[in-house]
Amino acid sequence: MPRAEIRIEGDEAAILRRALAPEAGREIPKTSVRVTGRGKSVTLTIDAEDTGALRAAVNSYLRWADVAAGAARVAKR
Repeated sequence: MPRAEIRIEGDEAAILRRALAPEAGREIPKTSVRVTGRGKSVTLTIDAEDTGALRAAVNSYLRWADVAAGAARVAKR
């Protein structure tokens, strides 16, 4: 089973954990996602049935993380 583990570190880590955790609970075909971490670190662990499903999930979660981090930066202004 293909797996990707992505670690993101920074001041927005807690925000990313809260933003991505509900998405991890949703059904994405052929995948299982865990969001963990503490402090200034968040780790996404994505397991998939095949590489195509893994690629799709990685792309989605990275995009969601980027949007959440961008929103957090704008909110701090």
